Amino acid sequence: MALQAMDTSHVSLVAAQLKAEAFDKYRCDKPVMLGTNLPNFFKFLKCAGNDDVITLRASDECDKVTLLFEDKNATETSEYELKLINLDNEYLGIPDQEYTVDIEMPSAKFVRICRDLNQIGDNVTISCVKESVRFSISGDLGTGSVNLRQTQDADKPEEGITIKMLEPICLSFSLKYLIQFGKAAPLSGRMRLSLKTDAPLVVSFGIRNEEDEEIGYMRYYLAPKMDEGETA
Repeated sequence: MALQAMDTSHVSLVAAQLKAEAFDKYRCDKPVMLGTNLPNFFKFLKCAGNDDVITLRASDECDKVTLLFEDKNATETSEYELKLINLDNEYLGIPDQEYTVDIEMPSAKFVRICRDLNQIGDNVTISCVKESVRFSISGDLGTGSVNLRQTQDADKPEEGITIKMLEPICLSFSLKYLIQFGKAAPLSGRMRLSLKTDAPLVVSFGIRNEEDEEIGYMRYYLAPKMDEGETA
């Protein structure tokens, strides 16, 4: 199952995918596309308990989707129907491409860097040279930066930082979006930043099961800030 949404300003896109094995039961007889308003969808999800089993059902050419919530003791079942909407645009095919820079780090570290720099300004500049990446910011209060070097800890590989670089790069992005992306950090202990000139930043979180098998992903795409005088 694949999900995709874009913000109203067309600056950011989120794409998520869950493999069939991510579900207790999964059946899809043929491809189908469902359009929904995310805030309304979340309102329905809030009706479910933390331990409830959620079933999502939809038929061909239907104008609604059914959500079933069942508690873990199977003593209470709730059913809701959410009206669907017509999509103005088709599902976007995102081509695979090689990025100039790929940075892997602990998700918690990424969240902390964004949170700390957000106290100073609105836009962060990510610059990368061999085995080092720098997050810098400038605002009314002053300036700040965080420098990360490539590290490999054999005892704690989950805390390591990996930098793969084809050439140096320096791009700026809106911090408010990166902070929102960081809310996906609980999905994975590690995350990846992929950068390329004239291409959106990709912020990726892998989704794994209890056996540490990858069953899906959450990816955010963010357009870089334009230089003054530059047009989109």
